[in-house]
Amino acid sequence: MAKILIIDDSPTDVRVFTTLLEKAGYAVAAVSTAEEGIERVRAELPDLVIMDVIMPGMNGFQATRTLTRDPVTSNVPIVMITTKSMETDRVWGLRQGARAFITKPVNERELLTCINDLLPSAA
Repeated sequence: MAKILIIDDSPTDVRVFTTLLEKAGYAVAAVSTAEEGIERVRAELPDLVIMDVIMPGMNGFQATRTLTRDPVTSNVPIVMITTKSMETDRVWGLRQGARAFITKPVNERELLTCINDLLPSAA
């Protein structure tokens, strides 16, 4: 069973994503800050990370850059999910190392397809 870590400060979004992902057969954990997320990724090496962008403290762009430049965590795919819908935000997120960039509200099928594409042997 693939492990997915959600890094998002919105309890509502975490609940929605957790429910969707657990129904799809994934093991899910969540943290509410980018700093805590970086620590968890380094400690647990999940199969995939779902990263919010707008969070207090370090934002998702900074956290994604930190994780993708760290040799220990650089192979963990990151899917950014955010309300930021400008093309420049998408390009910037991908330049930081995200493997996908999805805007909220999230289409469940789009999210699951994206995850399945990044983890072909998962779930």
